[in-house]
Amino acid sequence: MIGVDVGGTFTDFSLFDTQTGALTHYKRSSTPEDPSKAIMGGIQEILAEQQIDPKDVSYLAHGTTVATNALIEKKGARMGLITTEGFKDLMEIGWQRRPSLYDLRRPKPENLIPAGMKQEVKERILHDGSVLTPLDEDSVRNAVRYLKAMGAQTIAVCTLFSFLNPAHEDRIKEIIDEEYPGVYVSASHDLVAEFREYSRMSTTMLNAYLGPVMKEYVHNFERSVQETGIQVAPYVTQSNGSIISIAETVDCPIKTAVSGPSAGVIGAIYIGKQCGLDKIITFDMGGTSIDVSLIENGKAQLSNDRTVEGYPARIPMIDIVTVGAGGGSIARIDEGGALKVGPRSAGATPGPACYMRGGELPCVTDANILLGKLNSEKILGGKMDVDISLAEKAIRTHICEKSDLDLHRAAAGIISVVNSNMVRAIRVVSVERGYDPREFTLMAFGGAGPLHACEVARDMGIRQVLMPPSPGTLCSLGLLMADTKFDLSCSNLTPAQPDSLEKAQKIFQDLLAEGNALLDKEHVAQDKRQYTYTVDCRYMRQNYEIPIQITMPFDKASMDNMIEQFNQEHEHAYGYCNREMPVQMVNFRISAIGVMEKPNLAAVTLQPDAKLPQPMEVRKVLFDREEAFVDTNVYRRSDLKAGVTIQGPAILEQMDSTCVIPPQWQAYTDAYHNIIATYQGGDEE
Repeated sequence: MIGVDVGGTFTDFSLFDTQTGALTHYKRSSTPEDPSKAIMGGIQEILAEQQIDPKDVSYLAHGTTVATNALIEKKGARMGLITTEGFKDLMEIGWQRRPSLYDLRRPKPENLIPAGMKQEVKERILHDGSVLTPLDEDSVRNAVRYLKAMGAQTIAVCTLFSFLNPAHEDRIKEIIDEEYPGVYVSASHDLVAEFREYSRMSTTMLNAYLGPVMKEYVHNFERSVQETGIQVAPYVTQSNGSIISIAETVDCPIKTAVSGPSAGVIGAIYIGKQCGLDKIITFDMGGTSIDVSLIENGKAQLSNDRTVEGYPARIPMIDIVTVGAGGGSIARIDEGGALKVGPRSAGATPGPACYMRGGELPCVTDANILLGKLNSEKILGGKMDVDISLAEKAIRTHICEKSDLDLHRAAAGIISVVNSNMVRAIRVVSVERGYDPREFTLMAFGGAGPLHACEVARDMGIRQVLMPPSPGTLCSLGLLMADTKFDLSCSNLTPAQPDSLEKAQKIFQDLLAEGNALLDKEHVAQDKRQYTYTVDCRYMRQNYEIPIQITMPFDKASMDNMIEQFNQEHEHAYGYCNREMPVQMVNFRISAIGVMEKPNLAAVTLQPDAKLPQPMEVRKVLFDREEAFVDTNVYRRSDLKAGVTIQGPAILEQMDSTCVIPPQWQAYTDAYHNIIATYQGGDEE
């Protein structure tokens, strides 16, 4: 079983032998110009090194950044839009929200639909699904012929209230196929069967924009996999943390928008269950960015309406906050003389200055090497050489000479600033959503996560940090732990009253049938299927909903329980509830889950009397908030026995990451080889 996670700097591989139970991890430099090069090159290398016959690979999954990169770089397909007459400017009108009320120069998201590529057709469906104006097929044919002449490579179709009655959109798709066979088409009712036309059109537009790009990538990747001799069809991670056959992503590429980071959250949930932890804040810091998410009751928080590159995407995604703060984040002195770090990154090429690949700008990794937290000669378990003199030169040239900071204060300042950026990200998923971060464990992973986690946790008042056995490859491990899942929904504004039960039950029955059909396509056995049911609820006349998971059968007792849960969640989120106010059901949702076979990572016997091994070296390290360098023991993490206790300060080196245990922290190695660090100091103000 092979899991592959493609990052901005490194591509990670996790290899699990189902016969021996051996789990092996690898890292290779990413190839941003073509991510599949690093994936296939790494897989071929690993199979050769481990002497594995490609035919013995029973499972291959990867997280993809193809959709994300195409959006960021604006390299999607030339797109046309077909919509209801009078509504072609909906993308410009949007919600009329002002996220930056006083910033008059804040740019709007770049328009993905070229000028002159929006076409209106005569038709109108009403709010109850009835037809006011029948579809004028001649206007559709004229629109398609025009878009074809204008060179459209993909067409987004979004008409009013098609989520209630898709007849017009279905006929528009048929006409497009007649007039312009082979063009990529994305229709809103196939993608988002929910109300709020701007979100629906935006999601449809993003999907159409990415469709041809993903189609080409899927074709090339499938061919590359077959050429290696691997016979299984590969899977791709979806943004909701599940996997899906790569061929299925052609129809819904937007569902892979945060594919890679979601795999890390799934891996964190698995590790948390092993340790009996159900309240976790994930801290995934790589070379380019940090991804933060909150896990409560052993479940990831899902969001059904996130923005992607400034546009709303109304699809279920794990609620992940991403900040441009990674090992490759570039430090600079701004025009006002302040030290800033990120969001710009040196990436894999040229990378931080110390990587000796031509990079000249100071990065977080350069600062960590100067402060002694990273090995100044070799990283990646000795597989990659670094040069501390290049890191020193970059910081002197671009920070010290432009400020009054000396070399070590400049390096310490870079770490302090990037830690502050990460604290703000954690506050977004916790404090700003009504959670007390002190009740959670911070799980640090990614290549740079364990380097910073303890210092960031202390700043947040979090007293416990967990570092998995292979933190730098937890996302690729998460790909081996994911299930297949299809999230289906239907909008139907219905009062939460007993006389609505029959209608709600019919909606769930239809969604269940659709979910089973999708699981059939994935060849999921009946005994491997699970379902969760959710209703988005709100008080009558509110404009925001809260998703409430319900029990089946959906009868009066289940509805009463749903209403009470909604009141409790409303109070948690907004600080109040009103049990006298009528509750309205807005969106009905079902998750059809196919449970996949997973590796079983066994525990080892604890050795409470185990002693620490001899340190590899004693290194002088400058920790955050410390005035002077401290003599710090450096250990090879693989030498630590399960059950051993480590008193900070200490540094644990391994192939895929470096774990830093600062002063006033004590760490413990559990039966699964996780490092659990606990803060021993007083409460921070």
